[in-house]
Amino acid sequence: MSYEQNNENVKFTRSEAREQAFMLLFSKSFDDEPFEETIEDNAELYNGGICGYAQAVVTAIESKLSEIDEIISKYLKNGWSVSRISKPSLAILRLAIYEIKYLDSIPQNVSINEAVELSKKYSIDESKFVNGVLGAFVRDIEAEKTE
Repeated sequence: MSYEQNNENVKFTRSEAREQAFMLLFSKSFDDEPFEETIEDNAELYNGGICGYAQAVVTAIESKLSEIDEIISKYLKNGWSVSRISKPSLAILRLAIYEIKYLDSIPQNVSINEAVELSKKYSIDESKFVNGVLGAFVRDIEAEKTE
């Protein structure tokens, strides 16, 4: 299976597409406009525009945002809430949780590894936090499968 997306003769690897999705989610965290407007507003920032994968994932995350945030909340330490998570880490967690829960075509460990790499690139020393939340989520999924 090819992980490249073709958009106006520009090819995106899955990592590049995931990074676009992260950037859109991060950008969205600063305003209340619909995701469609966020996508339109940011399209000119990318050579070839926003790839199909990023558009589809960001739109899907918007429709499941409360469910995804509830999952994230479940794995936070007592006294913490989604609102206390840094904007970059929250965008990364939302993207990874969505991929793990809804996209069977992407192995869970790939979603976690990519999330940790994005966290290393875009957050300040929060990759262990991101890895911990996602690791606990995946362990619970695996435990539910064996019950």
